[in-house]
Amino acid sequence: MQQLIYFIRKYRYFLFFLFLQFIALFLTINNNAFHKSKFVNSANDVTGGFYNKVTSISDYFNLTRENNELINENVLLKNRIEKLNALLDSSKSISVIDTVYNHQYSYISGKIRKNHYANKNNFLLINLGLSDSVKTEMAVVNSLGIIGITEKASQNYTRVQSILNQQSKINAKLKKSDYFGTLTWDGKDYNIVQLLDIPRQAIVNKGDTIVTGGRSAIFPEGVLIGKVASVEQENTSVTRVINIELFNDMSNIKNIYVIQNFHKKEIENLEKDDE
Repeated sequence: MQQLIYFIRKYRYFLFFLFLQFIALFLTINNNAFHKSKFVNSANDVTGGFYNKVTSISDYFNLTRENNELINENVLLKNRIEKLNALLDSSKSISVIDTVYNHQYSYISGKIRKNHYANKNNFLLINLGLSDSVKTEMAVVNSLGIIGITEKASQNYTRVQSILNQQSKINAKLKKSDYFGTLTWDGKDYNIVQLLDIPRQAIVNKGDTIVTGGRSAIFPEGVLIGKVASVEQENTSVTRVINIELFNDMSNIKNIYVIQNFHKKEIENLEKDDE
């Protein structure tokens, strides 16, 4: 308290000057429309800038929550699209009331817990399992394209065979045509996979988009894979290897969708009858 009194006594003239200055500014701003508008605009700029900074900081800390909300919303939208497609394709029902949502695919959102991409036969671990209706041989994708196929599921986790696995064989095709082949990986570059068995008459150009062919019971048709990086012609002049640059950076993936095909068993049973 004594220090405060000493400070006021020492700087009393300066403090009195500031007090008079404040009164003068108050009277000037309050009685002059031009000065008043300038003061209000300046105050708004300062407070607006301050609140923008506060909002930016708050938004940053809420990114995880907002990202999860977007993922959940994407799952709902994907599932609704599947239901609408099923309605449009259905010719058995007379009215909407009688129509059953006999959609073929359902999407489940999840996250990658472990990701191996530097070995010859790579696997991933995701935080979905039997309790989430995830089983073996289900497609795993994200917004940029395919990631792999579920191989072994426990109650809460599932091991996924990555497309960066030399045992992986996935049906794929040129987006611009119906020529299809087999997608494999040579174990070299984690950004590049190989498309084999494309017929020689198929015109393939650098930059062409490659998507899933839809000829398996695992991946829907048209899921993104990558673009043509180069075409290697073998000495036999019959076989050629098409190098595909993946849309996904397989070393940096986190959020995924597991795709459930409700018609998978039916398709596989019919295929067994043909064998």
